[in-house]
Amino acid sequence: MNAISSTENQEKSLLPLDTVFTLEAELSEEQIRFLNTYGFLHFRGVLSPEEVKIVTDTQEELEQRWLNEGVSEIRGVPIFFGPGLGAKEVSYRLPFCSEFSPKLKALLDDPRFEPIKALVGDEVRIGHNEQDGVVINRYVNAEGSVRPGLGWHTDGLRDIFYLRKPQQMLNFGLHLDRVSKEEGGLRLLPGTHLQGMLAMMFRKPYFISHKPHKAELAVETLPGDMTVHDGRLWHRVAQNKKVGTQRRSLFVPYMTGEPIIREENSKPVFYHRLGRWARRIKGGR
Repeated sequence: MNAISSTENQEKSLLPLDTVFTLEAELSEEQIRFLNTYGFLHFRGVLSPEEVKIVTDTQEELEQRWLNEGVSEIRGVPIFFGPGLGAKEVSYRLPFCSEFSPKLKALLDDPRFEPIKALVGDEVRIGHNEQDGVVINRYVNAEGSVRPGLGWHTDGLRDIFYLRKPQQMLNFGLHLDRVSKEEGGLRLLPGTHLQGMLAMMFRKPYFISHKPHKAELAVETLPGDMTVHDGRLWHRVAQNKKVGTQRRSLFVPYMTGEPIIREENSKPVFYHRLGRWARRIKGGR
């Protein structure tokens, strides 16, 4: 059965898809049922303005350091650079950020996030040094940008390239800018985390397809908001049609199963090599 339509019988007893929650010391049964059914949660104001600045300062410090040092990848995971809103080059995607910022790592290990970790189980961990680690993203709609948005994908594909069955993985995104539906931003296909392997691999062309889906949900965020979504859920980042805009966010993977540690000499996996090739065609690096 289609994962979207399989939730129809439960929708009447659940809150609306665009419900925004408050993160408390424990998640309610209603919130857990919402996540299990739709594959995501949206919390308002989890970070203070000062904590948002910790993340954006980390982004600026690391991107400047790695640009100055000519670093193109960290532990085999490419860094995306390209034109920013001004004259200087900026980072579009910085992997393993918490490994290089004690302040950021301490923030992410704060007890306020324990209710989220409890959703996965007792053995859950933050993948600070696994796969792509903690990632700070930037989407820029400016001349020459090769990353104004991001096409449809699931994060479960990474497990397939690591030759293992997709594991349950909760990603939480800390949003650093105000983004309305008209300004692009996160789009989700609720319920698709329940799909089978074939649907995960072939429902849409990975990263190529940007076409809106009739069942997609636009997630509107304020600075400091947090979204939680199952990594197996189909999602994309819609482009802000207004030139001279950016959207920044930080994504942290909550992991289960056998760790896949990225070492200093790790080689890029296939999907990273494919992504690098695609960016170079567009004139990026």
